[in-house]
Amino acid sequence: MITRIDHLGIAVRSLDETIPYYEKALGLKCEHREEVPSQKVRTAFFTVGEVHLELLEPTSPESPVAKFIEKNGEGVHHVAFASTDIVGQLAQAAGAGTRLINDKPFEGAAGKLVAFLHPKSTHGVLTEICMPKNS
Repeated sequence: MITRIDHLGIAVRSLDETIPYYEKALGLKCEHREEVPSQKVRTAFFTVGEVHLELLEPTSPESPVAKFIEKNGEGVHHVAFASTDIVGQLAQAAGAGTRLINDKPFEGAAGKLVAFLHPKSTHGVLTEICMPKNS
């Protein structure tokens, strides 16, 4: 069901301060910005080969990303895997004893359904499973 790494989520304090680094120092182009109210973040996407970088700026102190930054500072927040069957993938993970943060997918950024696996049962890596909504 997993087909590839879809994106790496990177927690940042400010998109406006961080995007220029990726554009000027690395020569990448910010392709898309979006607010995701359900997660209390603003996002910015870059493409590197077949993988995306998703910058995540919290819009509220209660945002999971704000709490991550407070505890860990800016940096890699999660790894997202593309799946052809997000519901089946969640069932497989749960069946293997993995703790789910979300037992049902919800609408995330870039027109995708997403769900997260808890880092306490994924060897410290917050793991996202994602799939295009129209699949």
